[in-house]
Amino acid sequence: MRNAALVLGIIAGLIGMLVGFFSFGYVEAIERFGEIDGLAEQVENADLVQMTSIIAPMLAIAGGAMARSRALWGGVLLLVSAAGMYHAFGFNVFTMFPIAFAAVGGVLGVAAGKPDEPKAHF
Repeated sequence: MRNAALVLGIIAGLIGMLVGFFSFGYVEAIERFGEIDGLAEQVENADLVQMTSIIAPMLAIAGGAMARSRALWGGVLLLVSAAGMYHAFGFNVFTMFPIAFAAVGGVLGVAAGKPDEPKAHF
């Protein structure tokens, strides 16, 4: 379960980085060049989108990386990342995989009750 959380967290973070890059760029482009009626309009919470574009993928990668040695901490970071991406970007065709991978990786990390090493988190 720890290895699955590691892999899912890193994949979620990498896909989340792509979503975050384009979301951050979209907000910046609309701020710089202005809205185009009916085609490109600014999002409601531009600061939230930009902050989550950076933080959520970073939490997913960090949670996946630490899932092997500290499964509980890694799982919590993955769940926070999934919740942040869902809150900021919503659930759509571009975010379904990073949100789902981070959430499943987080559940697997938290559920790893009997660790491979003698350090139990329960």
